[in-house]
This record gives sequence, structure tokens and C-alpha cells, in this order.
Amino acid sequence: MSSWQPLPDELPPEVRHFVEQLRQLKDRTGLSLASLGARTAYSKSSWQRYLNATQPPPRQAVVALCRVAAIGKEEAERFGVRWELAVQAWPKPVTAQPESEPESEPAEGADEYEDDPTLPWWDAPPKSAEPPSRRLLVVAVVLVVALALTALIGAVALG
Repeated sequence: MSSWQPLPDELPPEVRHFVEQLRQLKDRTGLSLASLGARTAYSKSSWQRYLNATQPPPRQAVVALCRVAAIGKEEAERFGVRWELAVQAWPKPVTAQPESEPESEPAEGADEYEDDPTLPWWDAPPKSAEPPSRRLLVVAVVLVVALALTALIGAVALG
């Protein structure tokens, strides 16, 4: 078992419970943070931040840890629920603004984004759909022409 640093006293209970459960799950794997990082798409330093409650983990990191720990579907679902509760309660970082600047208004749609409990606040909301690029269209046309020429040449060679 690892020797974990104490969690901050001001953590909300949902966050504290989630991080403690995450730590226990990590300890059950018997892996070091470096080994855990090698088996997941998240670095050793990322796992340190997640397991010390300095940054909330992405949902996919929790899923990856559950997979590495080889836990059952029901227990993994419980981790998903704990993650959602923790993310809703996770303290948002305090950003100091210079004294000369007034507080800015939230961006359009920011309220809707923060009210959605399934979207973590540290991920940017998805951008609006952009039209396909002209380059993609050119590549598609070139491929269709090449396919047609190949079929035509094949038909002439066989005929």
C-alpha cells in the first residue's frame, strides 16, 4: 500500500470520498504511478494530481484505472457515479484578476455548460460544427476520378 499525503481539509465530502476510493483502487492494482501511467493514457504526474485531489481526473482516466484494476461492471459503474458527484462538487480553481480589470462577463452558453453535470468543467465545450474543408472535397474528387480511371483502364484491358 502507498503512503498518501493527506487530502486538503476544505475538500467537499463527495470529492474526498471519490479520491479515497480512487486511491484504494490504485493500491489494489499494486502498480506504481509510473506503471499505472504506462498502462493508461495518463502520465505519472497526471495520476499524482488526480490522486492528491489537485485536479479532477477525466472520466476516461477513471475508466482506464477500472480496466487496469480488472474490476467488475457494477463496481466500475459505481465509480462512474462517484466521479459525477465529485466533479459537480470539485472546487473550481481560483483565478486572480488584475485589480485594474473589471470582472468579465461569462461567455455565451457558459451557464448552460456549467449546469450540465455530465460535462466536466475543465473540458472546453464542444465547438460548433464546421463545414468540411475545401481540401477534403478536392481529395474526395481526386479519389473518385482515380477510381473511375482505374475501372475504365481495366475494362479496356480486358476488352
